[in-house]
Amino acid sequence: MLDINKIRVDFPILSQQINGKPLVYFDNGATSQKPQVVIDAIVDYYSSYNANIHRGVHTLSQLATDAYEQARNKIQTHFNAKHNYEIIFTSGTTESINLVANGFASLLKKDDEIIVSALEHHSNIVPWQMLCEHTGAKLLVIPMNYDGELLMDEYEKLLSDKTKLVVCNHISNGLGTINPIEFIIEKAHQIGAAVLIDGAQACPHLKPDVQALNVDFYVTSAHKMCGPTGVGMLYGKEEWLRKLPPYKGGGEMIATVTFEKTTYADLPHKFEAGTPNICGGIAFGTAIDYMNEVGFDNIASYEKELLEYGTKRVLEIEGVEIYGPKDLNKKASVISFNLKGIHPYDVGTIIDKLGIAVRTGHHCAQPIMDFYKIPGTIRASFAFYNTKEEIDLMIDALKKAQMMLS
Repeated sequence: MLDINKIRVDFPILSQQINGKPLVYFDNGATSQKPQVVIDAIVDYYSSYNANIHRGVHTLSQLATDAYEQARNKIQTHFNAKHNYEIIFTSGTTESINLVANGFASLLKKDDEIIVSALEHHSNIVPWQMLCEHTGAKLLVIPMNYDGELLMDEYEKLLSDKTKLVVCNHISNGLGTINPIEFIIEKAHQIGAAVLIDGAQACPHLKPDVQALNVDFYVTSAHKMCGPTGVGMLYGKEEWLRKLPPYKGGGEMIATVTFEKTTYADLPHKFEAGTPNICGGIAFGTAIDYMNEVGFDNIASYEKELLEYGTKRVLEIEGVEIYGPKDLNKKASVISFNLKGIHPYDVGTIIDKLGIAVRTGHHCAQPIMDFYKIPGTIRASFAFYNTKEEIDLMIDALKKAQMMLS
């Protein structure tokens, strides 16, 4: 059981008012709020031991290096990677995906195939389109049904000896669909293809085990899971990370440099050119500590309550349509919906005046909206620090907006 009142005290931003109303923050799918311990970790770094890492022999540099590498170890443990050097610090999910896409540019040839799903965020579509344009490879799409679920029989038909890479999100940011990634990974491996899973929307809600999944690449961002913006991670199996060429050139990623030839550093530094987001990496580790202290089983159980309650209350509104899986066991704590005859942007603007923060639009997932033939949705995404009382406030605000706009 979670002590929600105690947890909410950990998040200073939740106590403020917006437009004279208590803040109800239901845009957790875009970014989560930060507990005080994460904010303190950032302040402590800059106040106490700000220095560059891996390069200095002086005390501050050693302290910063130790804290940064301890954070890498925390991430390794959290995701159950086999080695800590299989965890690559990046600026976030988008850079992690681009890093892998850049590496595959040297491995693909004309008419090779990459499979993506119809439920992807733009950041897990565009890099692969760019890669196909560069190499002559082809991009194939796993189709979805009206319930927002991927069609696995169609996926199996797409697989062939031309398939070199399959990419899919763990949980859809647009609909909250939990995808059957274990099946997707197993089937891809049967024909020798690698798999990248975008875990940005999954990691705030559950605890992926990359070894149990047997996934080749897994990516996420710290800011979705109570950490700071501008930092994330790429998990890659050692065999793949050694096979891929460096993504960026510069300091830190080298072993030796001459004007005739440069040799590259070993993992993980081969992919970590330049001065990283040091305080971000350290605070990422702090955020993981915090979420594990709350407990992911507790988070999952409570967020399921919020999803069930929120779905029930939203369906009370006349003319509402919810998009995505009808079976709530197949989705995360996201409700993506519209009010009949009203543009989602207009609803979002009005309920913001009442202190309710939701996301409206296509959620960087335009293919999903095109499938439903809608301009976008209203997306309420819940976190473990939200409450049923906040859901009630949102419902009241939605009804007021509906009356004003009808």
